[in-house]
Amino acid sequence: MWFKNLHIYRFLKPFTLTAKEFEQKLQEDAFQPCGRMAMDSQGWVSPLGKDSESLCHVAQKCFMITARREEKILPASVIREFVNEKVEEIETQQLRKVRKKEKDEIREEVLQELIPRAFTRSTYQYAYLDTRHGWLLIDTASRKKSEDFITLLRNTLGHLPVTPPKLQDSPARVMTQWLTDSDSCPTDFELADACELVDSSVEGAVVNCKRQDLLAEEIQAHLEAGKLVTRLALKWNSRIGLVIDDELVMRHLQFLDAIQEQVSDINVETHSQRFDTDFAIMTGELATLINRCLEIFGGEDEKAYEKMR
Repeated sequence: MWFKNLHIYRFLKPFTLTAKEFEQKLQEDAFQPCGRMAMDSQGWVSPLGKDSESLCHVAQKCFMITARREEKILPASVIREFVNEKVEEIETQQLRKVRKKEKDEIREEVLQELIPRAFTRSTYQYAYLDTRHGWLLIDTASRKKSEDFITLLRNTLGHLPVTPPKLQDSPARVMTQWLTDSDSCPTDFELADACELVDSSVEGAVVNCKRQDLLAEEIQAHLEAGKLVTRLALKWNSRIGLVIDDELVMRHLQFLDAIQEQVSDINVETHSQRFDTDFAIMTGELATLINRCLEIFGGEDEKAYEKMR
């Protein structure tokens, strides 16, 4: 349940549905397995898995939801093999060359034969709506996956006015300053051992540094040459480890000992109680972390939001 990555989106308008109303919307698009001839299917499932039928788990004004996507596994190499066998059979028996148009028709016939026999694979995408702070938070490091999730949720709700955060200051500029002058790094953040440096003047010039002292001379040389920090590994308040990038995407989230001890000190009897407790703690910690990150990057640009509303 603990998120490993975080794509953050700001609601441009308050989310006004109650938990009951939201649940009803989700139920209308509840997951259904792939049909016999369908290549994929997606919909909503319970965040608690088989322990619950509810598609929306609520804690502290946060609504957690889970999307399931089922796909038929039909490798291109398998399709190609079947097509080639049929083409070879026709050419051998009829002593003629199979042209492209006919080959395309054969491929469609092969697909119709293979799709019902294909195995399926399911993936799950977790997210929650923080209605108190006006955020949609998706557990993925991929921009495409986050956008696919938003498309599914928008189709369910009919509309979903969200946008990535618009900041007053550039995270790349601020993080570069932290490495150039370590004293400028906020006291509640600690530099870790990884970063990504990009030279904006040379296309494709990227330096990835891992397990290194970020204040070492070789990294300082890159900064002096004009490279900017576009990803930076940090620890926040000795509670969360993360890699944050220049678009405020958080990767490799680690909930450190202070939080794990807090979790273990709470006695629960059931899986659903454990889930509820963990969810409440996680959302509280992430809300504080996100607010702090917005603050150190100059706050949000309200004028930019106004133009989008």
